[in-house]
Amino acid sequence: MYRIAIRIYVLLALFAGSFVYAADWGGFRGADRLGISRENNLLEQWPPGGPKELWTVQGLGIGYSSAAIANGMVYTTGLDPVSKEGFLFAFDLQGKPKWKKSYGPEWKGSFKGARTTPTIENDRVYVISGYAVVKCFDAKTGDQKWSYDAGSEFKTKKLTWGISESVLIYKDNVICCPCGDDASVIALDKMTGKLAWVCKDAIQTAGYCSPIVIRHGNRDIIVNMMQSNLVGIDANTGKLLWQSKVPEPDAGFGADNNPVCPVYKDGFLYSTSGYGKGGVMYKIAPDGNSISKVWEDKTLDVHHGGVVLIDGYIYGASWDGNSKGSWVCLDFKTGKVMYDEKWLGYKGSIIAAGEMLYCWEETKGNIALVKANPKKFQIVSTFRVEKGDKEYWAHPSISDGVLYLRHGDVMMAYDIKKK
Repeated sequence: MYRIAIRIYVLLALFAGSFVYAADWGGFRGADRLGISRENNLLEQWPPGGPKELWTVQGLGIGYSSAAIANGMVYTTGLDPVSKEGFLFAFDLQGKPKWKKSYGPEWKGSFKGARTTPTIENDRVYVISGYAVVKCFDAKTGDQKWSYDAGSEFKTKKLTWGISESVLIYKDNVICCPCGDDASVIALDKMTGKLAWVCKDAIQTAGYCSPIVIRHGNRDIIVNMMQSNLVGIDANTGKLLWQSKVPEPDAGFGADNNPVCPVYKDGFLYSTSGYGKGGVMYKIAPDGNSISKVWEDKTLDVHHGGVVLIDGYIYGASWDGNSKGSWVCLDFKTGKVMYDEKWLGYKGSIIAAGEMLYCWEETKGNIALVKANPKKFQIVSTFRVEKGDKEYWAHPSISDGVLYLRHGDVMMAYDIKKK
């Protein structure tokens, strides 16, 4: 009996080693906000004309929200142009609508539309409006669990483009950045919406960035880009640990626009912004209470398309005017420019899976499958997304062999799984 059990265990282990389980993409740039899928069964080359389109949904309204996928459901947000309300949408994995729920007034100022990508944890979905109202919904039914008007409570400072973040879940709390007269960053109890803590230091307007949490030594630190500073906050208490001023822009504008999530590894933290500000590498002190600059670079000057860190190299698209740019690779340790190459002359957003980059330029809607090769921008396959309208600003998402792309009123799902 013992030998039979061992044989069964070995067979199961071998089977499990070759079987790839579905991987959720539970929020903006994935659950961990690194923009990297851990799936290893994806196509390394697409068919001519691009991967097979599985389904398309329309009627999402105006917005730049990406797709969030978890528990067999797909979520996104959009602004209804008639009612001016923001709506949270839920679909099954075949694109069939499950429910649609209003979360109240959504941003109708400059570049009107929904900004927030839903954040999913277990049976709950969290969103934040352009006016800093945070809401929690039941992930299966769409029933509202709670609402907290952080914008009114903390007198959110006037913004040109509204609160443009996706909330962060850390342990028992929802982290968001109302950036008002009385608070820069707050934590809400994720089950009740009650205020847990307030960071009253580093008061300034928001930088249109989504917060991340890093584990440094024995400490968890919330990191975010604000109007003019990169800040680090104790994730459990809300105490400001450090802040560093973002470099001044070369463009003469864009000083308060810092929307790219920083990247952390082994005690080093990299941040980048567009408009000629470039990027900065910091070293965090062992106790987490301070940071110091290691190197600066002007080449990788990411506007809002994000970066990915793969095998010691940072990849992203650099700003060269609001519609133009190049694609860049830097050595993470030294800041050395490995390549700086034009692709159609446009910048855009980037995510990764395995050894491949998914680069979606934001002007014409071309998306490229690119080898993560620090020696050159090595395009393998491309296709163009023509459905939808306005800016291609939503970031791609990947879950269980499916690539999700949002463009304005439309979301598309593509089969990128190896057969």
